[in-house]
Amino acid sequence: MVKVLFVCTGNICRSPMAEYVFQELARQAGLSSVLQVDSVGTSDEEVGSTVHRGTVKVLEQHGIPHNPKRPARHITAADITASDYLIAMDRSHLNYLQRQSIRTSGVTDLLLRELHEAGHVPFDQVPDPWYDGKFERTYELVTKGCKMWLAHIRAEKAL
Repeated sequence: MVKVLFVCTGNICRSPMAEYVFQELARQAGLSSVLQVDSVGTSDEEVGSTVHRGTVKVLEQHGIPHNPKRPARHITAADITASDYLIAMDRSHLNYLQRQSIRTSGVTDLLLRELHEAGHVPFDQVPDPWYDGKFERTYELVTKGCKMWLAHIRAEKAL
């Protein structure tokens, strides 16, 4: 089982969106049984809150299965050590993950870094739609990043 963990600040907007988009892409590729996908936040401020209504709305508009009542949770040491891929939405999350000395293997990176470096997206970070309300833009960026990461993981793990 390959464990993929998406990380944002509160675990109510970007990381659950990435979790659900990635799960759907994995399902479509017939890989649901070999990929375990989850999401967490670096802050405990939103722990217990449900998925943001803007995220729920955009997922519904695009037909992405999701659980709108899924409670946000804070990242744990066990999450970090158990995950094969820690995928951060922005540099503050990546820095947080890199400061954790308990990580000894696996991949830790930004969702959009490779796509940005190749000129395919304008940002190397996923802007937080909680501040600007641009959930559709977030969905487009997250989807591009998830497609790239799924292809990367398939190639790296020979799936």
